[in-house]
Amino acid sequence: MATILPSPPRVGMVSLGCPKNLVDSERILTKLRSDGYQMSPDYAGADVVLVNTCGFLDSAKEESLEAIGEAIAENGRVIVTGCMGKEAETIRARFPNVLAVTGAHQYEEVVGAVHEAAPMPPSAFLNLVPDSGLKLTPRHYSYLKISEGCNHRCSFCIIPALRGDLVSRRPDAILREADKLIAAGTRELLVISQDTSAYGVDIRHQPRDWKGNEVRAHMTDLSRELGRLGAWVRLHYVYPYPHVDQVIPLMAEGLILPYLDIPFQHASRNVLKLMKRPANETKVLERIKHWRTIAPDIAIRSTFVVGFPGETEDDFAYLMDWLEEARLDRVGAFRFEPVEGAVANALPNHVPEEIKEERYARLMDLTARISAEKLQAKVGRTLDVIIDEVGEEGATGRSQADAPEIDGEVFLRDAAHLAAGDIVRVEIEDADEHDLYGVPLPA
Repeated sequence: MATILPSPPRVGMVSLGCPKNLVDSERILTKLRSDGYQMSPDYAGADVVLVNTCGFLDSAKEESLEAIGEAIAENGRVIVTGCMGKEAETIRARFPNVLAVTGAHQYEEVVGAVHEAAPMPPSAFLNLVPDSGLKLTPRHYSYLKISEGCNHRCSFCIIPALRGDLVSRRPDAILREADKLIAAGTRELLVISQDTSAYGVDIRHQPRDWKGNEVRAHMTDLSRELGRLGAWVRLHYVYPYPHVDQVIPLMAEGLILPYLDIPFQHASRNVLKLMKRPANETKVLERIKHWRTIAPDIAIRSTFVVGFPGETEDDFAYLMDWLEEARLDRVGAFRFEPVEGAVANALPNHVPEEIKEERYARLMDLTARISAEKLQAKVGRTLDVIIDEVGEEGATGRSQADAPEIDGEVFLRDAAHLAAGDIVRVEIEDADEHDLYGVPLPA
């Protein structure tokens, strides 16, 4: 007689914010799937909906509140987690019917809330989950979180209040997770944290055994070992501490991608001091030049804040001159926005909105020109490209200088034979301000 399995509850997920939040969502879904829950792609089919919120900026908070409201309107049974979970009273005041509110990376609490809201029927056949866990990204790339929290106290940021101080994972646990992801089809690992350069400081860089070798809980050691696993390794959220110089030779060796995501935020010493960030912009320029002598193809992406309280026209002009000299490959910019709880809100001399907009436009024009010039220099070269999507008319991929979602793309003609996750040699035929165009070479 056939065994009739009970129908497990179905969970929907709305994941907002940064890649670190996305990793949290993956971990939550992985645990729920291992407990037997099914995933629902829409509100209608879900027994309960999780909303993983972002609380970094006031605009992000409003987006989170809108997402909660939509989930309640469409489904009615909603559990809120993530950074905005610190503001449970605000959430409950606006949405008194939410089933539970938990904070960032409180995995046990949110899973427990799901168990209570949608209990799992007892069955020995429902606890099925792949070894690599459940992913919200395409199969061929994965975010790899190496730590939680941050020890910095930047005046514009409330991340430490949301996620606490630095808590590093064991290096062997990170490598084990990376190994499983690669075995399951990952071709690119994107290393993330709040401060990748500080990895291991809190545990005194304690070494752990990994396949017979000791590996320190240190960015350099971890990068080297990740590079030996055979996938692309891309470093994000790197503060320019002195030991960052040690990872550049790993790029020259081909162990990790020649790519650094460094959130400089500004260049003026006056503004950096107000931001409570290191003010060593001159040495940074010298180091960038040195990095390029070791790894000439290194791509550096960064973000900057314009219109920070106290930023003068001279400060902004200094930033523009600095960018002209640094010639960073990828640049994002934000107009300063007060965030509830941030020290910067109390600073004097707030910049008027119209001046913020004017400075933002000038900065984006400058960085677009530099980007166009640097990409034009790649025309005629042959580059490795990882394929993200394939259609009838061609394919879209990324070079080693491009992270998914935030950087440029490489558009390929005559590429319908390729598949997502392929890494191919491409001849670059054209470029614009942000993207490259080319054709794949025969294997």
